[in-house]
Amino acid sequence: MLEPSLLMSRGEKLFVKMQRSKYGWEYRDFDLLYTHFGFEKTEGSEHSLYIHPQFSELRGSVSRHKGDLAIGYVQHAIKMIKKLKELIE
Repeated sequence: MLEPSLLMSRGEKLFVKMQRSKYGWEYRDFDLLYTHFGFEKTEGSEHSLYIHPQFSELRGSVSRHKGDLAIGYVQHAIKMIKKLKELIE
């Protein structure tokens, strides 16, 4: 039997890792996470806005600066993905 981690997509693995550690995440990690879960991206001047097309109340904003982002971005992303999973179950 295959290990569960071998069956998980990159986006799912990233979600699990973000729940374990809230530190050390960059813009590209959030971009992968949100787009994997079906969020659509709109580019602002300094941030990207991610909105889920089916559930417009699910949205997240992520700064595009280089380097690690603040923990609040991680906490919000986790909250949005968990809410999405609840809504689609």
